[in-house]
Amino acid sequence: MSDDLFGSAEPAYEPLASRLRPATLDEYVGQQHVVGPGTPLRRSLDNGDLHSIIFWGPPGVGKTTLARLIAHYVDATFLTISAVMSGVKDIREAVVRAQQSRAAGRKTVLFIDEVHRFNKSQQDAFLPYVEDGTFLFVGATTENPSFELNNALLSRAQVYILKSLSSEQIEQVLTQALTKLEDAPAVEDAAIKRMAQASDGDARKSLNLLEFALQLARADKRLDVAVVDQLLANNLRRFDKGGDVFYDQISALHKSVRGSDPDAAMYWLARMLDGGCDPLYIARRVVRMASEDIGNADPRALTLCVNAWDVQTRLGSPEGELAIAQAVTYLACAPKSNAVYNAYNAARAMVAEQPSYDVPVHLRNAPTQLMKDSGFGAEYRYAHNEPEAFAAGENYFPAEISETRLYYPTPRGLEGKIGQKLEHLRQLNQAAPQQRYPPTSPEDTR
Repeated sequence: MSDDLFGSAEPAYEPLASRLRPATLDEYVGQQHVVGPGTPLRRSLDNGDLHSIIFWGPPGVGKTTLARLIAHYVDATFLTISAVMSGVKDIREAVVRAQQSRAAGRKTVLFIDEVHRFNKSQQDAFLPYVEDGTFLFVGATTENPSFELNNALLSRAQVYILKSLSSEQIEQVLTQALTKLEDAPAVEDAAIKRMAQASDGDARKSLNLLEFALQLARADKRLDVAVVDQLLANNLRRFDKGGDVFYDQISALHKSVRGSDPDAAMYWLARMLDGGCDPLYIARRVVRMASEDIGNADPRALTLCVNAWDVQTRLGSPEGELAIAQAVTYLACAPKSNAVYNAYNAARAMVAEQPSYDVPVHLRNAPTQLMKDSGFGAEYRYAHNEPEAFAAGENYFPAEISETRLYYPTPRGLEGKIGQKLEHLRQLNQAAPQQRYPPTSPEDTR
């Protein structure tokens, strides 16, 4: 038994992807790491040892279908709720129906689609009934459960990660669907391959594409590549702005740059732009990469990235995107250093953990006579008047942390020369006589 809690009337039109859902696990394509023979979930189903489940994966990989198959596999009532359209009232209604099924000696699988859309109180509403076995909870999400689901709910469910289907698996889905259709026209193998490639790992998208293609091919009674290409003229790949796929791809771009691989960096840049990502977002992240991963090893990188951002702002596409591509390849090829990034993080942590030490008196500004009389700026040494424009032995930290060191230049690029200079200055400091300064607090001079 399967029930949708939203309305009792059957829709006049049911998409092909819904009509051709697999009826058994043997017909289910993909996710063999989750439901294949010998996997933990398959063994649990075979043993009748059910547990609550969260399916996490991109759209169209079979989360809903797998939930339905689980209910069928264990001969349970299947109830479904869409978190996009429902609230606590709908949850209560589902609980009542599950309790009625339980009283009749029948199990219930309650499937929550887009479960991450429920707020904390709505997620908490499931907990007592998960605990007492009123229903087997199965949630589906395209977002990272660690961020979007309550810890209490996560602790009661096993998370299974579903993957995008390969082109070969999508071809299997399409071929399997065609065998179930009556009066299907002849379909070229090349057309199936083209639809599989364009579906981007999304089985539902591939079946929707097949349905539209069959409608176009109805007159000619033949589905060829030309028909598919006609449908794909304005096709965009899956990008999922703001979701996990979005952050996975920008992460891949950043790590390719950090790993000095301009080819991979260019690939991920093209993937994001092809999927509809705002080029200005990429430009902003590229500026971040210049400071975080190149830093002073090549200070020109930051300037180039800011210039690329400016070109995108002023000229738009495609000129701006080409400038961003130039910046990305430059970053990937540039010498790498995270010394500035590490120094900044270390300084922030140090400031957060330690007391707010007073600024040493010799470093304080003294714009008034009162401040001068209080010792502000006394014995400060103007570096430009010193040999090598360096006041050897001078201290610029609070006295309590005068030996602190935060910035450790790498030997790569320009930063190698910076490191050599700083080492030379440290040697001058060590050779200089110890400096004596006025008391830290002006009050101590009274």
